[in-house]
Amino acid sequence: MVNFYKTVEGQLLELETYEEKVWINITNPTMKELQLVHQFTGADFDFLRAPLDDEESSRIEVEDEVVFILVDVPYEDEDETGMIYDTIPLGIILKGKDVITVSLRETSAIQMFIEGRVKNFFTFKRNRFILQMLYRVSARYLYYLKKIDKKSSETENKLHRSMKNSELIQLLDLEKSLVYFSTSLKGNEVVLEKLLKMNAIRFYPEDEDLLEDVIIENKQAIEMATIYSNILSGMMDAFASVISNNLNMVMKTLTSITIVLSVPTMIYSFFGMNVPLPWMLDANAPWMILVMSLFLAIFVYIMLSKRKMF
Repeated sequence: MVNFYKTVEGQLLELETYEEKVWINITNPTMKELQLVHQFTGADFDFLRAPLDDEESSRIEVEDEVVFILVDVPYEDEDETGMIYDTIPLGIILKGKDVITVSLRETSAIQMFIEGRVKNFFTFKRNRFILQMLYRVSARYLYYLKKIDKKSSETENKLHRSMKNSELIQLLDLEKSLVYFSTSLKGNEVVLEKLLKMNAIRFYPEDEDLLEDVIIENKQAIEMATIYSNILSGMMDAFASVISNNLNMVMKTLTSITIVLSVPTMIYSFFGMNVPLPWMLDANAPWMILVMSLFLAIFVYIMLSKRKMF
């Protein structure tokens, strides 16, 4: 899907066709749509196609006065196990007076601009526009990281009450999401640092301040992702130890019960043999044997209890 947007008198309008100083937002496009944008803008086809590969790493390239910026943006989705958090590449291409964004799916960072939730946003101020976009990307990382932390706390409370596999799987998914976030944020940090030093894009003083804010926001997201990942990793290790300890307790209890029950069984098996034994001809022998068995079983139970086997 290809959409054309342009700021007119402070309002973001969606256009039916291409014009100059326009923002072209491309989402999960077909090859025909990419060729159409290539014809309108003359943007390098490889740049247009690169963000559609999940494995593309964050980078910035300058070629024939065309600036190509590739960063990872976060998103959330829902499956049968609950909410999942992952990242996808977002390509930002500066060609002439146009700004082109390319991604595989809609992301909240881009939707905020389309829905008019970003103030002082103008498509013709392209350099400031891309910095505002990068700032929103970093801000969404922080937003999703807080949601992951809240979700892990809720799952932890459930695990305190019952050790179910579903909760453990949720924690594993959250831990995996944090690893993805941390890796993507570090890649974005390299791009932002290079953007600060390069001369291909001219920034005004207020734009440089915004870029520094983006870098700070990104660094904060990296620290939060690292902290949450360490906490979640330690939590998983702790719960693994608790589950192992609970299993040991259950096995110890079952073993103790087996020992106590084996005492009457062993005594009755002696008197069931075809060999002469005391009280064999006594009419009260079964009751005497039963009392003796119970007494020995109680004695064994007391001894095991003193050793905290129960």
